[in-house]
Amino acid sequence: MNYFIKNIAATLGVLNWQIEHTVSLFDEGATIPFIARYRKERTGGLTDIQLLEIDKEYHLYKQLQERKKTVLKALKDQENLTTELEKQINELTTIIALEDLYLPFKPKRKTRASIAREKGLLPLAKMIQSENITDLHAACKRFINPKKGIESCEDALKSARDILAEWYAEDAWTRRRLRKLFEWEASIRSKIVKGKESEGEKFRNYFDWEEKAEKAPAHRVLAMLRGESEGFLRLKIEPEKSKAIALLKDKIVKGLGEVAEQKSLAIEDAVKRLIFPSLETEMKARIRQQADEASVKVFSENLKQLLLAPPLGQKNVLAIDPGFRSGCKLVCLDRNGKLLNNENIYPHPPQRDTKTAFKKIKSLVNAYKIEAIAIGNGTAGRETEEMIKRIHFDRDLTAVMVNEDGASVYSASATAREEFPDYDITVRGAVSIGRRLMDPLAELVKIDPKAIGVGQYQHDVNQKLLYDSLETTVALCVNSVGVDLNTSSKELLSHVSGIGPGLAERIVVYRNNNGDFKLRKALKNVKGLGEKAFEQSAGFLRIKNGENPLDASGVHPEQYALVAKMAKSIGEPLENLVGNKQIKSMIEASEFISEQAGLPTINDILTELEKPGLDPRKTFSVFEFDKNIRSINQLAAGMIMPGIVTNITDFGAFVDIGLHENGLLHKSQIANEFVRKPSDYLVLNQQLKVKIIDIDAERKRISLSLRF
Repeated sequence: MNYFIKNIAATLGVLNWQIEHTVSLFDEGATIPFIARYRKERTGGLTDIQLLEIDKEYHLYKQLQERKKTVLKALKDQENLTTELEKQINELTTIIALEDLYLPFKPKRKTRASIAREKGLLPLAKMIQSENITDLHAACKRFINPKKGIESCEDALKSARDILAEWYAEDAWTRRRLRKLFEWEASIRSKIVKGKESEGEKFRNYFDWEEKAEKAPAHRVLAMLRGESEGFLRLKIEPEKSKAIALLKDKIVKGLGEVAEQKSLAIEDAVKRLIFPSLETEMKARIRQQADEASVKVFSENLKQLLLAPPLGQKNVLAIDPGFRSGCKLVCLDRNGKLLNNENIYPHPPQRDTKTAFKKIKSLVNAYKIEAIAIGNGTAGRETEEMIKRIHFDRDLTAVMVNEDGASVYSASATAREEFPDYDITVRGAVSIGRRLMDPLAELVKIDPKAIGVGQYQHDVNQKLLYDSLETTVALCVNSVGVDLNTSSKELLSHVSGIGPGLAERIVVYRNNNGDFKLRKALKNVKGLGEKAFEQSAGFLRIKNGENPLDASGVHPEQYALVAKMAKSIGEPLENLVGNKQIKSMIEASEFISEQAGLPTINDILTELEKPGLDPRKTFSVFEFDKNIRSINQLAAGMIMPGIVTNITDFGAFVDIGLHENGLLHKSQIANEFVRKPSDYLVLNQQLKVKIIDIDAERKRISLSLRF
């Protein structure tokens, strides 16, 4: 544990005690959002990003300890465990080093070396290894035994070399040294499978490709691995074998002559037959993991930005799911997102019934006091937006194109069926579009993040890693914003610290049966919600217009007594402290420091009192595309267009310029300098002015640049 603490502390640039306290909190069952927000004194103010890294490393540490127990038990059962070996194992700090040490003792199926031992060639192998033979031919003649299949000296030497090869392949130093050679010098080489050229056209870039494996970006690694898994490409990941053989000969072979030649032959066999295939498999797994982690990180960063997109807020919304032949579905939602009405209109080809469409839209806007219109950005989205702009309303309305990725997934989901059992998928999809405009976070948590369309190769990466990372991202976003206890869906509540799906459902059932919560502490009446769950969740749940004004803020109930003490110290009723813009000048924070609340906690309390339940998301603003460009055929190189970033990958970003086709802003076109990570320069939903540099209308590809 000491090594783990020192290592992670050094990596993060923090103190040992901060790691110790954090690990202790994890062991107590505390969540990352809770620790980051309400246990700053215990951790020295570690951020959620730092806590995530500690959590990841702590899981790896615990896995290592469990594996050590298994290995020690196996060695003990084999009667191979010595005091020195046990000491070595206990001092190891990585799984790889542990497996290398255990490899010679690991039970194996029959190998060429084990067969050679059965033939009695172990003594000859030991003599060759020691190079203590003056007459090799005379020595090996003693081991000729036709009954065991050893007909000649060469047969004996070949079997002895099999034993030597296995020794070399299982030697911990050898594996460690050649693993470094793989890390430093291995190339990843991709070749097309003969006869698959036409069928594998989409992998043309990799028909004959080679680059350093360690430097290969995630998107190329995943593309090549997909090509291999689909049977179009053959991959090889290795350094030069000759260099590996030379390294081992220099280490193992001491003299010259026939005996030395036997060792050299065994080394070549060990490298080609045993070590390289094993380390190549290991290397492939490692670069896959690195590519997975890089891609998942990109996806998680994009998802975070999407979830924390500015909400329009509580407005009466008319939502439109556009379409041509099937028409446009209209739904009217009240300020809380409740479905009030749904209609169909057919303003586009082939019906072109614009007159009826105009009349119906105006009627709905007036009847339901509509304040904003949400338009899905899929098929017929741009045409529908243009139609809305032609309607003269008797009030100012905000009309917004909404990214509808995943709306169809939601509309067919069990969640949507439970929410709207009496409506078809077209109504549900339109509702999702409207609610996304009002509050992206509250609506998008109902959809599998993979369906939202903001990642790269999300179907190729490790699915458990992706799921865990995206779930963590959603939870961090939900808890950073806070959740209205009386209006939130069970899907949103389930991401609150300490809650989970089961408790979320019981909270909603309790709310439906007993009415709105008036106090946070009433949560304890929910079956199964004990003290620990209350501690972890209460600070992130908000009750507007409840009996205690602090329940609408991010002040944790464990500090309510402290706030009451503050109010008493300045002779004000508690409610006068909530929302008081001068609170920080009225309260001297240092006077309230105690063992239970340090300065970071007190400052957080004062900030919450000043702006209770403040939403950290930015203010909503409407984005306007170029209304004169409606088709890719109208584009020309050199045009400057307004656009909005819809997805960020390792190789660039996709930008919506108001057409059905998003443009690609390659990372080489993002800045007048080398761009390693596009996410260092761009964020999701960022509004840009982009230059058109190339159009391929046939393939529907648009290349963009910020370099102008």
